[in-house]
Amino acid sequence: MRTQRFAIPAFLLLALLTTLAHPLEISAARLKDIAALKGVRTNQLIAYGLVVGLKGAGDGSGTKFTTQSLVNMLERLGIHALADQVKVENVAAVMVTADLPPFARLGRKTDVLLSSIGDAKSLLGGTLVMTSLKGVDEQTYAVAQGPILVGGFASAGEAGGGVQKNHPTVARIPGGATIEREIPFEFNRLEELVLSLHEPDFTTALRVANVINAKLGDEAARPSDSGTVKIRLPGGENQDLVGLVASLEQLEVNTDRKARVILAERTGTVIIGENVRVSPVAIAHGNLSVEIKEKKDVSQPAPFAERGRTVVTKDSDVSVTEEQRHLLLVEPGASLGDLVSALNAIGVSPRDLITVFQAIKAAGALQAELEII
Repeated sequence: MRTQRFAIPAFLLLALLTTLAHPLEISAARLKDIAALKGVRTNQLIAYGLVVGLKGAGDGSGTKFTTQSLVNMLERLGIHALADQVKVENVAAVMVTADLPPFARLGRKTDVLLSSIGDAKSLLGGTLVMTSLKGVDEQTYAVAQGPILVGGFASAGEAGGGVQKNHPTVARIPGGATIEREIPFEFNRLEELVLSLHEPDFTTALRVANVINAKLGDEAARPSDSGTVKIRLPGGENQDLVGLVASLEQLEVNTDRKARVILAERTGTVIIGENVRVSPVAIAHGNLSVEIKEKKDVSQPAPFAERGRTVVTKDSDVSVTEEQRHLLLVEPGASLGDLVSALNAIGVSPRDLITVFQAIKAAGALQAELEII
């Protein structure tokens, strides 16, 4: 006998992250964790390269751009070869990416990431040939070369099947790129510092300015919008700008944020912010469960029947159960803890909270942003 159970509505298992019944105290965060200096940023580099020495695991002969790239490389090395004379089983075309850190100086090393763009089976044991990494301005900022590290493997037999761990067509070279060009940035000659908040908020921006002014002793900092705070510098060649920034980074600021409820229906996750409030609303929620039981019987004809035959018959038993819930009234100004307690009181299961929050928001009673990801 085979039993099938369906639940309406059907949702994934819900993991609910809640807090205590009373609002949490405001917590302080360091300035360096909530904001960044304008101009101090990472730049992305990209290049097309070749990985050699793959022992038959490289691109197939049908990958024309790998063959042409290998021929061009040999031409630059003084070796003339035709495309139909070159085999690329030991070579793979890869896309090489890297990050150029802020204040990167000549000779500094940085990691590179390699990703196969052909039909190579694995990059294990390969070596990246010298590759020039360029920025968006088409200028070369770093040169990468060296043996690669693959965090996986793939093995297969001639008859098919095989074993694979992780992604053998993606690899890294720790410290594989050397910086060859610097991005000009005169940090010590700045006339003002501009802080960009990671989470723009007018209240947080004003608090940041007040904390900085309390530190510097004057009205040096002022917020220009919800995500930007400008700090006026005294100027001069003897100013210790590095020391000033280091001291400002350690300042603690009480951050503020919008009330928000995050729903992830694909994973069944609900995250509720501490500032969520609910207007007076009545909530009733119930589930309709349908249970279907199927079993198979064998029907045989009577003994010595002339036209009878043995057949398999199916028998289905369907039952419907609707859970009864009471109507619950949420009082005005209910907090997060009150809301969770109220939902638990009417027996709402975790998997149904997503539906309940969507219905409360549609009724206009949820004083928070409802974001579905």
